[in-house]
Amino acid sequence: MKVSKLLVGLFACAASLGAYAQQPIVIKFSHVVANDTPKGKAADFFAQKAAELTKGKVKVEVYANSTLYKDKEEMEALQLGAVQMLAPSLAKFGPLGVKEFEVFDLPYIFNGYDDLHKVTTGPVGKSLLAKLEPKGISGLAFWDNGFKSFSANSPIKTPEDLKGKKLRIQSSKVLEEQTRALKALPQVMAFSEVYQALQTGVVDGTENPISNLYTQKMHEVQKHLTLTEHGYLGYAVIVNKKFWDGLPADIRKQLDDAMVQATRYANQIAKVENDSSLENVRKSGKTQIYTPTAAERSAFKKALVPVHKKMESRIGKETIDAVYKATGFDPNKL
Repeated sequence: MKVSKLLVGLFACAASLGAYAQQPIVIKFSHVVANDTPKGKAADFFAQKAAELTKGKVKVEVYANSTLYKDKEEMEALQLGAVQMLAPSLAKFGPLGVKEFEVFDLPYIFNGYDDLHKVTTGPVGKSLLAKLEPKGISGLAFWDNGFKSFSANSPIKTPEDLKGKKLRIQSSKVLEEQTRALKALPQVMAFSEVYQALQTGVVDGTENPISNLYTQKMHEVQKHLTLTEHGYLGYAVIVNKKFWDGLPADIRKQLDDAMVQATRYANQIAKVENDSSLENVRKSGKTQIYTPTAAERSAFKKALVPVHKKMESRIGKETIDAVYKATGFDPNKL
């Protein structure tokens, strides 16, 4: 009787272990923007592909709109292992101590997506991601959002129009310098707090790709938008290195494949989403949209490109020069 009870117990234990072994690996993927932004859609796409390619062995749980962590909290959460995957904007890596990433914040350093992708998909991009490893982070890919434009409650046609304005920026020394170059006042603020700050007049304006402006309804509290396209906003998809290195090799390979597909998707839809959002802002009738003339755009470039030289000691001249070489940009030919 005792033997049969023991056998029953062993079988139950084995069944329990078998069920446990079949539990999927859970990856918590936290981000701070809406589901219907380029990053939000790409995160959902990655979750779908991860489930397909691993045949359900991995479950990616996506937490959008700062529901899990705000942008100031998420990096520490990743390093502590409380969350496994993030796609923070590239400005977040300067405060982490990897200041070379702030090269992406330099105004007018990329003349469109073609120049940008020469960097993000080339040797410069790979070398930048590798710099995250000593921080306990593995960099997987760069995802586009788009090019930023200025908004405010008064018209913006020249750099002087932003003088004295309180502009919300991400935490970035480069963006602080950019704002000061316009004689505006930089206001560092979490993304989730920007709408209310604009609504209440705590800040006067901001800079955003149009998809962020529209999906966060900032256009409802900004009367003017000028398509300066002066800076780039993108993301690095990152994972906790200890967690990633601890995955079975076959699972990691399948997730790498899912990330390649998600990156291709993210970068394809980024421009489409921003164009669509711009049209939606236009249709709303709440914000006047202005496209600068060639002369006005040139004035913004001349005001802002000197920021590159000022930031050499922080970012590293070698990194800036490597981007110039990859894209063919010459700051002396403005």
